[in-house]
Amino acid sequence: MDRNLIFPRSLRYLMAVAEHQSFTRAAEALYVSQPTLSQQIKQLEDLLEAQLLDRTGRNVRLTAAGEVYLQHARRALVELNAGSRAIYELHDLSRGSLRLGMTPISDYLATPLLDQFNGRYPGITVSTLEMPQSDIEAALADDKVDIGIAFGSAPSSTVFSDEIDTHIMFIESLNLAVGKGHPLAGQTRPLNGEVLEQEPLVLFHQDYALRRHIDQYCLEQGITPRIVMEATSLSVIIEMVRRGRLATILPETIAHSQHGLHSVPLQPGLPRHTITLICRKGAYKSPACLAFGELAGEWSAARCQLDGDKPFVPSSATEDDDAPDTEAGLDKAATGA
Repeated sequence: MDRNLIFPRSLRYLMAVAEHQSFTRAAEALYVSQPTLSQQIKQLEDLLEAQLLDRTGRNVRLTAAGEVYLQHARRALVELNAGSRAIYELHDLSRGSLRLGMTPISDYLATPLLDQFNGRYPGITVSTLEMPQSDIEAALADDKVDIGIAFGSAPSSTVFSDEIDTHIMFIESLNLAVGKGHPLAGQTRPLNGEVLEQEPLVLFHQDYALRRHIDQYCLEQGITPRIVMEATSLSVIIEMVRRGRLATILPETIAHSQHGLHSVPLQPGLPRHTITLICRKGAYKSPACLAFGELAGEWSAARCQLDGDKPFVPSSATEDDDAPDTEAGLDKAATGA
């Protein structure tokens, strides 16, 4: 961008007169008339209530006030030029920032996406904030995060607010997860859901939505699960299961990606869950935010193709896997981002 479009004419004229020590030569260099140049500088002096130029000598010189003011004007020009370059770099994606709100489950599932984004745009700083799903929606509304990544079951009659746009990336199955040393670790065929009555389980605390989904499944199947430990940390649950005595219920991707865990399907299966991008409808989206959405779409398409899944568009879904006291869902869904 031409700096003349954003730098005041009066300051450009003052700098030219100071450089050429002449109104005539400065006007010629700027391709303006001398009266126009003189008038602009006189208006600037009137505005500042200070004489900036000494016009009495053979050459026009800066006064003490003019010297001081021009120093600041030159610094301002440097900052304006730096601002122009920074804007270009933002659109060039060589710098910038992105704020993501995620639940404890979705941050595990979205880690490969974050790794790809960092690899493609290493100059963009990504801040991830772990929070309940209801807090993510509030953070979007308050402009505290740019994008949320939700983990919710389908179907349900509840929806996100009308101010939220939703975009399903992929569908995730929930399975029994055991440690590699567990007797069920070699099991490949689906197990009857009644195994939950026999195996000691470590699950999220009952205030968490994923736990409520599990409880609802057990209620519908007439199962009384053997819960011996509750936790609010996914890391604690994974570590306890990894040690071999306890089992849990986790998204299949997490169980497969964690060293020392083995995923065992249940029959009948638990309701599948969606991984969904959410953002505030109509909000300004920075170049970094748009780039993340585009990459999320590519990642989603590649992942679905790899898994052999077809795009899945539920009419609605409950939201949040691990958000305490949270019940929400999808008001609309689209594959990709």
